Amino acid sequence: MTDDAAAPDLRASDADRERVAEILRDALAEGRLDMEEFEERLEATYKARTYGDLTPITRDLPDHGASVPAVSLTKQPERSGTWRDRIVGGDDPGTSSWAVAVMSGFQRKGRWTAPRRFNCFAFWGGGEIDLREAYFADREIVINAVAVMGGVEVIVPPGVEVVVRGIGVMGGFDHREEGVPGEPGAPRVIVTGFAFWGGVGVDRKLPRAEKQRLREERRREKLERRQERRRELEGSHRDHLNLHPRQEEREPRGREE
Repeated sequence: MTDDAAAPDLRASDADRERVAEILRDALAEGRLDMEEFEERLEATYKARTYGDLTPITRDLPDHGASVPAVSLTKQPERSGTWRDRIVGGDDPGTSSWAVAVMSGFQRKGRWTAPRRFNCFAFWGGGEIDLREAYFADREIVINAVAVMGGVEVIVPPGVEVVVRGIGVMGGFDHREEGVPGEPGAPRVIVTGFAFWGGVGVDRKLPRAEKQRLREERRREKLERRQERRRELEGSHRDHLNLHPRQEEREPRGREE
């Protein structure tokens, strides 16, 4: 293992640039960078050619410092990114197993571990349970939500199977995402409970990092198309000059004399 400070001139790979971009996305989501700073650093990341160019981009972000990205002269296997990596199993009870909102609110979001059973109660308040970046204590988890004159929103990522079994009295449970087949190996989320003059909603959304990545891809594609169009126009202009030289170049020197 070689530290990047010792090899600042070593050429960076696309994977190295993507690791720095992921750090920037996390910093944007945590509020450490505003959108203008994020876009400036992201542009510098994709323009970087060496580790010396990449190192300053994340130097002032916590837990990263000057060692990001780590330079390894040996190819290391990367995580597969499959559902198997996010289902921790075993005896993990989860980060949090309950939440209460009385004339207030609660949130469970980010990289947390959803337990096998999560109980929550909202009275004149609201709660958000975001599973897009969560780990799962088991292949099947149960979210038991009680909403009395309040609401609870459950957000799941694409690929997760959702089953809704709640009861509503002058209230309701959202069944729109029910019946969508899950991906192989993906967890199953069962939403149950009781709603009185309130509601429990289920939404399926892309993870923030994935949405940001798609926006960046569209921005890069647009920039590449613009650059390609500029090159085509410059090439057409050069061809025009070659076919039609300037008038003074075509006139005989003797006529000028």
